Amino acid sequence: MANLNTATKTFPVAISARHIHVSEKDLQALFGPNATLTKDFDLSQPGQFAAKERVSIEGPKGVLHNVRVLGPVRAATQVEISRTDAMKLGLTPPLRQSGDIESSAGIKLINQEQEIIIKQGVIIAQAHIHMTEKDALALDVQNNELVSVEVDSERPVTFRGVVVRVSNEFSLEMHIDTDEANAGFIEQQAEGKIIRSLT
Repeated sequence: MANLNTATKTFPVAISARHIHVSEKDLQALFGPNATLTKDFDLSQPGQFAAKERVSIEGPKGVLHNVRVLGPVRAATQVEISRTDAMKLGLTPPLRQSGDIESSAGIKLINQEQEIIIKQGVIIAQAHIHMTEKDALALDVQNNELVSVEVDSERPVTFRGVVVRVSNEFSLEMHIDTDEANAGFIEQQAEGKIIRSLT
């Protein structure tokens, strides 16, 4: 589990590439009756894992192949992509918190001979920080609060509107997408710090 650097109040920043969370119904439709997700490796958040299963996602203008499925299964299928991905696909998904898919973009999901169309579920994930209640207390923030985070890199950047997500089931870590990481020359193992004022 990631820990807060109490001396500097910095925390890990992770880069989240395009991926998909599937519902049980859509998992069966894509991979066959009684299909289950096959764990490839654990992710940083407790109980979450990268599955060996992958799909292609197709929009009006293009297709992206080998999009990794993450587990465990969810109540609703959700596809998280970057703005660059969206442009390649010909989509205009909203910027949302994970799980907020109402009236979001739809897309076709393909696995070999099987394909389904979801009418909603495609989003660009808002930058966010997972943390426990203890972390929130140490950082003096609350669940769903929007903060600014400075990430040190070769091209230092400050992200505004980063949402704080508090649960004792989380491990302390900020998540950004590949577009955000590329803009700031940010690599895995980078660290961020909440800043209270901007000059």
